[in-house]
Amino acid sequence: MQFKTKMIPLAGAIAFAFAGAASAQELVVKIGHVGPISGAIAHLGKDNENGARMAIDELNAKGVTIGGKKAKFELLAEDDGADPKQGTAAAQKLVDAKVNGVIGHLNSGTTIPASKIYFDAGIPQVSPSATNPKYTQQGFKTAFRVVANDGQLGGTLGRYAVQINKAKRIAVIDDRTAYGQGVAQEFIKGVKSKGGAAEIVAQQYTNDKATDFNAILTAIKSKNPDTVFFGGMDAVAGPMLRQMKALGINAKFMGGDGICSEGLAQLAGDALGDGQVVCAEAGGVEEAQKKGMEDFRAAYKKKFGTDVQIYAPYVYDSVMVMVEAMKKAGSAEPAKYLPELAKINYKGVTGNIAFDSKGDIKDGTLTLYTYKGGKRVQVAVTK
Repeated sequence: MQFKTKMIPLAGAIAFAFAGAASAQELVVKIGHVGPISGAIAHLGKDNENGARMAIDELNAKGVTIGGKKAKFELLAEDDGADPKQGTAAAQKLVDAKVNGVIGHLNSGTTIPASKIYFDAGIPQVSPSATNPKYTQQGFKTAFRVVANDGQLGGTLGRYAVQINKAKRIAVIDDRTAYGQGVAQEFIKGVKSKGGAAEIVAQQYTNDKATDFNAILTAIKSKNPDTVFFGGMDAVAGPMLRQMKALGINAKFMGGDGICSEGLAQLAGDALGDGQVVCAEAGGVEEAQKKGMEDFRAAYKKKFGTDVQIYAPYVYDSVMVMVEAMKKAGSAEPAKYLPELAKINYKGVTGNIAFDSKGDIKDGTLTLYTYKGGKRVQVAVTK
């Protein structure tokens, strides 16, 4: 009897020790995502967030081991409303929650101010869609992006306008955001690089909440442009196209990735003429990766019941590349996996992902699109 009374607490201690060991073998990894889930471009923000959810669900279903521990991934999703102040508040909230890494933000205007907060906290940040060059020019070793920047995007569109579209008289409008202003400036540089073959006949400005463009479009019409370039998002571009048609402005309409969504056709309605719009996505896959991207789009539609807008595949890859760095480091601690992220070489759905010394993607691709029959149609993939 004395023997049994001694063994009972010992057995309890052993059971407790095993339970502690089991829980110690589980590693909770918190991945933050920030995008505009409210406001005019909420459809783009939700598209991005869905890409993150898809990656997190797949990782948990597959079972991932980091440093000998089974990882359980949690997505902490925040809404920045495409507003810089809301963006920095969301960033601070994720820092306070001690996330292991952040995917986002969607817009350059929110990504750039938030990047300082993540840098100060030592938390790696991978943006799947912010294209303003300033983001990676601040010297923050925590900042990365998986898409081409505005220098590549706007410059390519400017050269395309002159060389392929044979534009002679170009009007430029931007929405004064970090993204819109940046891509418009790079577009103008691209046009001017062709040595005076085309002239910038007008420059006008709006904002990312505007709905009435009558005054600026009337001023532009008097300059008789054959091409209008808009630096901004699809929520503004759609109504702008409608008002251009109403005013009888029969010009090609060009823009960057912000307008290059599946949703532009609905936003512009019958003002979206066949071949009238040319836009570029700051990414894209060449022939060898086409099947992988098609499979992703099909899986996305099956899971969420809607088509990919623009950047969900890049968000998905951003999560996967961050986790790959954690696996290589054997740790989800930011300071430990950050060096692995900086030197990563990863084959994703969107192509090969490796970063240069600034955190920009190496050999980033661009995809040019137009619209026919209300559908986005690929024109070319270029570097």
